[in-house]
Amino acid sequence: MNKRTKQQIAFFVLRFLGLLVVAILCWILGFIIYNGIGVINWTFLTAAPTEGMTSGGIFPAIVGTLCLVAGSVIISFPIGVMSAIYMNEYAGDGKIVKFIRMMTNNLGSIPSIVFGLFGMSLFVNTMGFGDSIIAGSCTLGLLVLPLIIRTTEEALKAIPDSFRTGSLALGASKLQTIWKVTLPMAFPNIITGLILSIGRVSGETAPILFTVAAYFLPKLPNSIFDQVMALPYHLYVIATSGTDIEASRPIAYGTALVLIVIVLLMNLLASALRRYFGNKVKTN
Repeated sequence: MNKRTKQQIAFFVLRFLGLLVVAILCWILGFIIYNGIGVINWTFLTAAPTEGMTSGGIFPAIVGTLCLVAGSVIISFPIGVMSAIYMNEYAGDGKIVKFIRMMTNNLGSIPSIVFGLFGMSLFVNTMGFGDSIIAGSCTLGLLVLPLIIRTTEEALKAIPDSFRTGSLALGASKLQTIWKVTLPMAFPNIITGLILSIGRVSGETAPILFTVAAYFLPKLPNSIFDQVMALPYHLYVIATSGTDIEASRPIAYGTALVLIVIVLLMNLLASALRRYFGNKVKTN
């Protein structure tokens, strides 16, 4: 067997595996759409649940999910980006950075339910937030913090050192170089961490189970210290509880479909933001 034949076989296998992944994704999406599209209507999207969540809509759960995603991103994104800037631009390759990087990797491998227990102990009980949006957002923020740190650090490493050297040679300070040169060039790739964190936060159930999620709360929150319903927990409750699970199963599929669409829309928004900053860097 010559090299050309081996190459063609390798390309065929890789192409087949790629198409297989796409086929599995389409199968899952098609299954959810087929079973859930029947309950999607204006009332389902804008009304509050009634009769123990067996009828009505899921609007409070949608609002609660958006609040938790926004809160966790507001908390984790600045901290993660600044931590990565410190490790990549200031600390060098010393023992401190290696220790921080090791701890970050360990933090990223902790199961989400452990984050939920920690959030309940720290934010709900010790800090007195109670079951609230702020407690759930802080817990979810800690959950995705390692992801944001790693993606930001890789984005900063991808910037050639010649840009930093040139900026410093022109008289700019270290902080000015980071703010005006390094960070704008790396920001389109930093958005990747934001996209991944949004997808992770949107579907988590265990952390919000202990810190914010309510079983049945057909009203909107008034402050960050209120409990909320959330789509992942709402889906879990509908699919596993109640006396007539078969009757409520279409609602569960409809809830899953709405959650997928929300994650898709937020990812598209973040991707558009990434393209905007990427084009801005190219024009400058």
